Amino acid sequence: MARGFKLTRRQTLATGLTAAAGTLIGAPAVWGQQKDVKVALIAPMSGPWARQGELKLKGAQMAIDEINASGGIKALGGAKMQLIVADAGDSAEKAKNAAQRLVAQEPDLIGGDGSWLSSFTLAVTEVTERAEIPWFTLSYADSITSRGYKYVFQNSMTADAQAVEGLPTLIALAKSATGKAPKTIGMISDNTAAPQSYAKPMRDPAVLAKFDVKLVLDEIYTPPLSDATPLVQKLRSTRPDFLILLSTNVPDDKLIVEKINEMGLGKGKIPVIGNGAHWGAPELLKVAGPEILEGVMATLANWSGKSHADLVKRFKDKTGEPWMGQDSMSPYGSYWILKLAIEKAGVADKRKPGRRLPGQAAEVRRGRPSGRRRARDHPVAEGRAGVGLPQGQRRRRADLAEGVDALGKSSQPSLRGAQRRSNPEIFGLLRFARNDAVKLCANPKDIA
Repeated sequence: MARGFKLTRRQTLATGLTAAAGTLIGAPAVWGQQKDVKVALIAPMSGPWARQGELKLKGAQMAIDEINASGGIKALGGAKMQLIVADAGDSAEKAKNAAQRLVAQEPDLIGGDGSWLSSFTLAVTEVTERAEIPWFTLSYADSITSRGYKYVFQNSMTADAQAVEGLPTLIALAKSATGKAPKTIGMISDNTAAPQSYAKPMRDPAVLAKFDVKLVLDEIYTPPLSDATPLVQKLRSTRPDFLILLSTNVPDDKLIVEKINEMGLGKGKIPVIGNGAHWGAPELLKVAGPEILEGVMATLANWSGKSHADLVKRFKDKTGEPWMGQDSMSPYGSYWILKLAIEKAGVADKRKPGRRLPGQAAEVRRGRPSGRRRARDHPVAEGRAGVGLPQGQRRRRADLAEGVDALGKSSQPSLRGAQRRSNPEIFGLLRFARNDAVKLCANPKDIA
C-alpha cells in the first residue's frame, strides 16, 4: 500500500537483520491488528538525481506489494506495510527538510530507506537517528557509518573500500589487455560525499605506491555540470593510462564522456572507469549511445546476478524496466529486512524497551568506525554511550543493543537454511564497509 508525495520533501548482512530487529524489539504491541505498518522512502524525485529516485521507488514498491500479497506482517495479525514517500529534491538542505517533515507528520514510522546521494543521506540520517528510526541506505560514503550512529545501516560496500579493493582488479585488467601494467591514473570527481570518499585512498601515496602507479590528474567539480570542456582539456594534457570518473548522475556522465570522445580520447584510447549505480541506468545508453560509451566500464557495490533471475524477471514484468540494478535491488531488500525484523520482534514499536529472546551474541556493525564488533561489546550495551541523554533513554538504548545481542542465534539459522535451499532473493548484497563478505539471500516464499 503506498501513498504519494504528501511529504515534499559493511560484510554480509548476516546480522544486519538482527540489528534492525533489535531496534524494533518491544513490549506488548501497541498496534491494532489491522493497522498499517508505516515505512518510509526518502529519495530524489526531482532534480538531476530524479531518475535514481524513480528506480528506488520501483524497487521499494515491489517489495511492499510482495510483502502485502504474501500475507503482510503475520506477527501483527496480517498488518499491511504502507510506504510513505518523500522527495529529497536536489540539495542536502531539501533532503534534510523532507526528513524533518516526515518525522513530524508520521510519528509512527518504524523504519525507512534513503536517500541515494551520500550528501543527502548524511543530512537525512541526522534526523532519523535523533528520532531512533532504523534507516537503511545504499549510499557509499564511509562517513555515513563512521559517526557512531546506532540506527543507520549501510547496505553497500563504502566507496573508499570499493576503491582499495577495485584498484588491483583494474590494474590486472589493464595488464591483461595491453601486456603492461598502467603507471598513471587520472581522476575527475564531483564534490559530493561518495566520490570524495572513493577519491581519498586514490590520493594516498601509500596506496598508489603499493601498485606502482601515480596520480597525474585530480579534478573536482560541482554537480550538475554545465560544460565538461575544462575538465577534459586537462585530461588531454595529462593523458593518464586510465581515468577514474566519479560523477553521480546520468547528465554529467553523458557530458563528460561525449567531450572525451569529441577530443579524440574515447573508445578506449583513455579507458574510463566510472563508479556508482547511475552508470547502469538504462537512460545512459539511450542518451549517450553505444559508440560514445565504448571503452567505459563501471564499478559498483551491488548488482543482480544469475541467482537473482526470478527476482529480476518479476521486476521487469512489473515495471517495464530492461533490468534491475542496485538502485532498485537495495531498497527492495531493505523493506523485506524490516518485515523480517518485525516478524522476529513481534512488535512494530521502535521505541519500547526490549524483551530479550534466547540466544547468543551476534556481530553487528551499526555505524561503527572500527569494523566488526559483537553487540554485547557495543558501548551502548556497556553503558558508555548516551552521555547527555536522560537516564531512561540511555537504558532504553542499552536494552535495544542487548536485544540485538540476544536475537542473533535465534534468527540466523533459519536464514542460513533458507539460503541453502532456495535461489537467493532477499538478496542482501547488503554489505557493511571494509569487509569482503558477499551476500545473505533468502527466497520470499521461505520467509513470508
